[in-house]
Amino acid sequence: MATSPPHPSYPSGPTDGVPFAGPGTAGSLRHAHWWQRAWVRYGALSTLLAISGLVILALVREETGTEGFLVGLGLAVLPVPLLIAAFRWLDRVEPGPWRNLIFCFAWGACAAALIAIVANSFATRWIATATADPSSADTLGATVIAPVVEESAKAAAVLLVFLFRRRDFTGIVDGVVIAGVTATGFAFTENILYLGTAFGTDQLTGGTGIASVTAATFFVRIIMSPFAHPLFTVLTGIGFGVSALSTARRPVRRIVFPLSGLLLAMGMHAMWNGSSAFGEYGFFAVYAAFMVPIFGLLTWLVIWTRQRELKTVRAELPAYAVAGWLTPAEPYALGSMRARRIARQYARRHLGRAAAREVARYEAYATSLAFLRHRARRGNARADFAQRERELLGELWRRREVSRPALDHAARITAPPVPVAAPPWPVHGVYGYGHQPTAYPAYNPYRT
Repeated sequence: MATSPPHPSYPSGPTDGVPFAGPGTAGSLRHAHWWQRAWVRYGALSTLLAISGLVILALVREETGTEGFLVGLGLAVLPVPLLIAAFRWLDRVEPGPWRNLIFCFAWGACAAALIAIVANSFATRWIATATADPSSADTLGATVIAPVVEESAKAAAVLLVFLFRRRDFTGIVDGVVIAGVTATGFAFTENILYLGTAFGTDQLTGGTGIASVTAATFFVRIIMSPFAHPLFTVLTGIGFGVSALSTARRPVRRIVFPLSGLLLAMGMHAMWNGSSAFGEYGFFAVYAAFMVPIFGLLTWLVIWTRQRELKTVRAELPAYAVAGWLTPAEPYALGSMRARRIARQYARRHLGRAAAREVARYEAYATSLAFLRHRARRGNARADFAQRERELLGELWRRREVSRPALDHAARITAPPVPVAAPPWPVHGVYGYGHQPTAYPAYNPYRT
């Protein structure tokens, strides 16, 4: 049975064609306390999110009314599929499990939104009572209290995934995706509240058409700035992503970067909320001068990081090809998104959708293996490195019969053409032109 050495530079190859399994954990689970069992933690978390969802549903419906809630829900859901698809596209190199994204969206839409509504309302009322100035209390609540409360509530989901799903949190792209999906859920609930309230205002004032409050709110929140909340929280995610890349020998960086990202998210959120204080066109000035450029900069950063991840895959996997775990063409194919897509299409066309899903899993496991090895080479390996390496190699080995032909085909299709230049000198007689070359005398070692 194949084994794996403790050092990442010398991965051993398969010896008997049977994948090996990591050490079992049944014994440790058998002696674990009841609150340490996975189903207990999942059940408690699901219950918490469900209760939060029911409470936030009741609060929003009470604020907007049933009709306003339904209108707000129908309008607020429009940008959600686009945002989720965008974050999922960014995560295509090493796609994280859907359960993490579902948790993050549910946390943002339920738990974080509930925390924000309760805390913001309490703080604003307390300030209004203490200062006897409701208008200044609303301004202070929007520009100071709300950014701190809301960004902290959203950051809690990123922290939970970072602590308890550490295997799925390996870099900047993971931080961006997790934070962005959390903020998308939060914005979804907040948009229901704002759009439903705007619809109720129109019902009272008789506003209709493009001049209505609902249309204006929809244009600002859904058309112009659906990425606002994700953009704020992505800064927190980048901080956690940099922390995930930091080595254990630098514990200060692992704390400073997430806190710095959170503070930047709060600052940008405060500037966005306070844009109305900059005059009649303050919102558009902040939008054009800050939001759009920062959005473009962060988009470039994430795409650049994704390209670096592909280079890491192509650089780390050849060691496993040399050891016999992969074919020589696979590192090249796995380091190209186009080749990966072609491999899945090839498997689907010849073997069906189930085979295409197996190839997709093979690609994901191979990418995780490359990142695992890269972290180990940088001195950032976790204690379970050898076990995790064995698990990933075993998953690849089980899927090799379906995946290898597809990836080899994709490598041949996407391989760059080899330039073949004609010799700069005339080759007489071969191409049908010129004179025959003069015969050279036979070599004679004794000739002087």
